[in-house]
Amino acid sequence: MMSPNRRLPAPSQAPTANTGPARLGVAGDLDLRRIQKALRQRARYRYVRPSIERAPDGYRIVSPCCSRNIDAAGGTIDIAWLQFLPDTARWRLHSKDHRAQAWTLQSEGRLHELLALLNQDPQRVFWQ
Repeated sequence: MMSPNRRLPAPSQAPTANTGPARLGVAGDLDLRRIQKALRQRARYRYVRPSIERAPDGYRIVSPCCSRNIDAAGGTIDIAWLQFLPDTARWRLHSKDHRAQAWTLQSEGRLHELLALLNQDPQRVFWQ
């Protein structure tokens, strides 16, 4: 795993919704289904339905803001960004710093490891 809390570029360079497949073909579809299935096991905010959107190099997870901590109106907010690194076949898990409007690297590893971290979220960096 990689050291946590590295900041990423400005939000204009962050992933956007439905801009292309993370990986071409069946592998990307399998990853998407793995993420969808894993999110059903999350510990926090189980009563909302997060969405998974393809990004140029991974997937972005968004969800209604039920706690009203980030969006008082309960709008859709960024939860996490799973970034695939093709050179190493590993993934990076980023949280959204909503105040700074920037993505923060939390960990790097295999997809199932990162999904477990996202689902448990002991520090409440994702599901706020």
